Amino acid sequence: MLRNRRFFTYILEYVQYSGVIQRPNLRARPQYFCRLFATGSDDGKERALNSARPHRITRMYTSGTKGGKDDKPLGATKTVEECMKEKNQSSSKQPIGKEFKPVISIHPDKATIRPPDQECGKPHMMKDTPQPDCPYDDSQHKKYTKHLIGGLLLLLASVAGLYYAGLFTKDESGGRPKIISKIRKTKRPRVITKFPGSSKDIPSSIPYLLIGGGTASFAAFRAIKSADSTAAVLVIDNDGYYPYMRPPLSKEMWFNDNAEATKKLKFKQWNGSERSLFYEPDDFYVDCTNLKNQVNGGVAVARGWTVKKIDAYEKKAILEDGYEISYDKCLIATGSKPRNLPLFENASQKIKDRVTLFRGIFDFEELEGIVTSGAKSVAVVGGGFLGSELACALARKTRSIDLRIHQIFREPGNMGKVLPEYLSAWTTNKVRDEGVNVITNAEVEDVEFIKDRLVLSLNDGSKISADQVIVAVGAQPNTELAGSSDLEVDEEYGGFLVNAELMARSNLWSAGDCTCFYDVKLGRRRVEHHDHAVVSGRLAGENMTGAGKPYWHQSMFWSDLGPDVGYEAIGIVDSALPTVGVFAKATDKDTPKAVVEATDEANRAKTEAHAKPVSPASGTPAAPKQGEDYGKGVIFYLRDDIVVGIVMWNVFNRMSVARQVLKEERKYADLNEVAKLFNIHEE
Repeated sequence: MLRNRRFFTYILEYVQYSGVIQRPNLRARPQYFCRLFATGSDDGKERALNSARPHRITRMYTSGTKGGKDDKPLGATKTVEECMKEKNQSSSKQPIGKEFKPVISIHPDKATIRPPDQECGKPHMMKDTPQPDCPYDDSQHKKYTKHLIGGLLLLLASVAGLYYAGLFTKDESGGRPKIISKIRKTKRPRVITKFPGSSKDIPSSIPYLLIGGGTASFAAFRAIKSADSTAAVLVIDNDGYYPYMRPPLSKEMWFNDNAEATKKLKFKQWNGSERSLFYEPDDFYVDCTNLKNQVNGGVAVARGWTVKKIDAYEKKAILEDGYEISYDKCLIATGSKPRNLPLFENASQKIKDRVTLFRGIFDFEELEGIVTSGAKSVAVVGGGFLGSELACALARKTRSIDLRIHQIFREPGNMGKVLPEYLSAWTTNKVRDEGVNVITNAEVEDVEFIKDRLVLSLNDGSKISADQVIVAVGAQPNTELAGSSDLEVDEEYGGFLVNAELMARSNLWSAGDCTCFYDVKLGRRRVEHHDHAVVSGRLAGENMTGAGKPYWHQSMFWSDLGPDVGYEAIGIVDSALPTVGVFAKATDKDTPKAVVEATDEANRAKTEAHAKPVSPASGTPAAPKQGEDYGKGVIFYLRDDIVVGIVMWNVFNRMSVARQVLKEERKYADLNEVAKLFNIHEE
């Protein structure tokens, strides 16, 4: 029917028949009627004649030919039987087997009979098909018009409803509409699978027990295995993963252009090379059930299990199900957890479901799924390291998706608690250049859930709407074990209180973010950075094997605002301290990307450890010129006229020099000579 185009003819005839299209002399119904029944088979002919008989005495049809077999003159009328007879003769010539059955029948008693005295005023010639030229009253069929118009209005209303509901969006490439995934309205429940499934499969006694499976534990068991190659080490971690790196979660992981690589937790370094987020492949680790049977020992990780108590006197660790593990040496490396704001912590569940406390792999996967499933805006609360890194990384993501990023914090500029004011202002402009709407000197005073979005009310009276809020306002140490295990926690800094050898009790050490240690140069401190976890974990592992070393190696930390701007720091860096800065013109090699391209290593603690010594500058640098861009420099932080911290802005491979300056406790009067040690004016 579609091939010979008759389908569209039938549709048009039906529309005319129903009264949607009005004409002065409507012929559609009789024509439709005749074509439907007059072209039928023998079975249909009788039905057609019976249906047409009520019109016989009033309906007269004009011959469409000059004359016929009955020698009727042009313009003479014929009865229905004559028309049907001629039509039957012509239809008998059609191929056998094609039976035309009537689609609709009209009851004689329901047919409208016109007055007998009404005659057709004018004959018409329409080839072979008998055509009427009398008006016909079809008012009773106009009811179909209302139905059709009502259906069209309902269809338009449905399409409009779907459009305003946000089901359709435009494809940036071609402008064609496409259906996208709806934003997840509730948090994905986190299910941590225990491995092994039963605590009975975990060794009941072990020489080295490490509580926590982060970077500090990883550094500790590497140090233990280096000192004792046959050592058996058991790691108990409630996170459910093997040890992995956290810094790429707020930086490189967001620059992936391969969704499959992201799903496998792989990332590209700034030089384009790919690596895994995990420190070691799965087959590096030994199964818990076979750990004690290994001749050369090994490292096993009990994932998803939690230590609830430590009996330091009996040297036992008790799991959540009461299972006891005896140890010879034990390390607490439970890390830290992100802080939340009371405003969000005490909010309704609908609001809590739209708030992310960013820390590990699960948080990254949750947030990555949200921003790629149709979210239009994300608000980052916090202007420190993590908040600024995430804001810049997500802003880069907006180049491939339609996403608006807001960053809100109370300081005058990004990283205002660390950088001097002028450098913080420069950093804020850089973050804005990345496409972030930075709102400084602001605090969130209220939050509401309106029209499936969070509306943040700020202290300046403005409001920000967002599909998701990321709270990045610092971290607090995981010290829940202290209460049940009678361990001391520092009242000022938090964290397990340990001595310079990182020992909390006999045969019990602590390392990483959860530790408040005594620095022989800078006093008591607690540090929350990747390199500190590496340095303190390694020192604890060495001391667990009998080294007895104090903590004197100053750990560093670094942050990248994308591949073009980065800095490294060491010691106490606090914007409240007086600072002295020395700057120079930057070159193409003074970027994080250039460092990774030269070393093929994204972990700058490793690149700094293997960096070649730098010769001090021999001459006096040229005087600065107006309009020149001084994109790299060294900032010295002073306390009691002594250098206690150093930030190297786009200056790399100088960390050994910075450590030497802190170790020697250089003073303000020496800074002219000290600055030459970094040789930042070298081309």
